[in-house]
Amino acid sequence: MTAATRADAVARAARVRLMIFDVDGVLTDGGLHYGPTGEILKTFNVLDGLGIQLLRQSGIATAIISARKSDIVAKRAADLGVDHVEQGVHDKKTAFEQLLARTLMPAQDCGFAGDDLIDLPVLLRTGFAASVPNGHAEVRSRVHYVTQASGGSGAVRELCDFILRAQGRYEAALAPYLA
Repeated sequence: MTAATRADAVARAARVRLMIFDVDGVLTDGGLHYGPTGEILKTFNVLDGLGIQLLRQSGIATAIISARKSDIVAKRAADLGVDHVEQGVHDKKTAFEQLLARTLMPAQDCGFAGDDLIDLPVLLRTGFAASVPNGHAEVRSRVHYVTQASGGSGAVRELCDFILRAQGRYEAALAPYLA
């Protein structure tokens, strides 16, 4: 990432008031593990979870927009206090537009982290678009920031820390843990 590209990503992250995440491939490694009765199991990273909580504690709203519908995702989102959860959504752009209407949030004040072609319509509309190194090449080439960590392996935490640093809120977010 060039200095100019990084500066642009920092400026864009500094505006984020609502951060939206895809699930499979971003909050998870993208693997779907089927149990013996057909249930799908997913693994979430605890670092990512605290990152989402730090965003919320810093006044940044959070959301999930996912094409797949899963009770596991609903449970994880509830555990983290995610503000808005849209699942089973294959038209993510429409879900995003509806979220903007409900929250009265302008698109340029939103961030979105996605990894595949289905995410592009939202990534191309938000003020801060991010992906993961294991995301599709077409997605990675069109976002403002690509994490170093892979999806499901701390990528979301890296994004959360990046946003908090860009907004000058990182040290305040850490303060309770340094006392």
